[in-house]
Amino acid sequence: MIRVAVVDDEALIREGLAALLSLMPDVDVVAEGGDGRAALHIAEEYTPDILLLDVRMPGMNGVAVTRELRARCPQVRVLLLSTFPHDEYVIEGLRAGACGYLLKRIDSERLLQALRAVMAGEAVIDPAVTGRVIAHLQEGAKDVRFHERLTPREHQVLALLAEGASNAEIAGRLHITEGTAKNHVSHILAKLGARDRAHAARLAVEWGLLRE
Repeated sequence: MIRVAVVDDEALIREGLAALLSLMPDVDVVAEGGDGRAALHIAEEYTPDILLLDVRMPGMNGVAVTRELRARCPQVRVLLLSTFPHDEYVIEGLRAGACGYLLKRIDSERLLQALRAVMAGEAVIDPAVTGRVIAHLQEGAKDVRFHERLTPREHQVLALLAEGASNAEIAGRLHITEGTAKNHVSHILAKLGARDRAHAARLAVEWGLLRE
């Protein structure tokens, strides 16, 4: 049996997907959740084989969750789900460690095939987003500067992060909540492809971001 957990902030989609999966012969739905924090809890509590994870959620998005799980629960395979074929998180999600990227319009047969493929150690990418991935590869991974997509606020947070500031200190300096600061840090790590805060700080120096 393939043990699967489903996390999506839209209850109708989450419950519908779980119901669909429960009808599949070799799939066992072990848990459901509605946000990124729930995804982390489910991964640690239930250790599913595959976590079907919505990429766009309020607070901690799917990319940030994927990056966190790679460090905390590397045995849990993440399969990202999106509504849009040109979602900006396609490349970031794969870089963060996701095993695949599917659109929510996928039919049940292809979804089951995707789950089996992921269990076999394969990567699964929806045909509708394959072109985006190929374009990225053709540009050359070394030439793709994810830091160019940092928002002005994320540049501010990165500068403070490079100084060694904690989330609480960043929040105080920028007059934002600590939760918002933490989300900014997660987005920065995902966009830079950084393993952790220290790695992000090194990349900031290497790419000259602190002089901007």
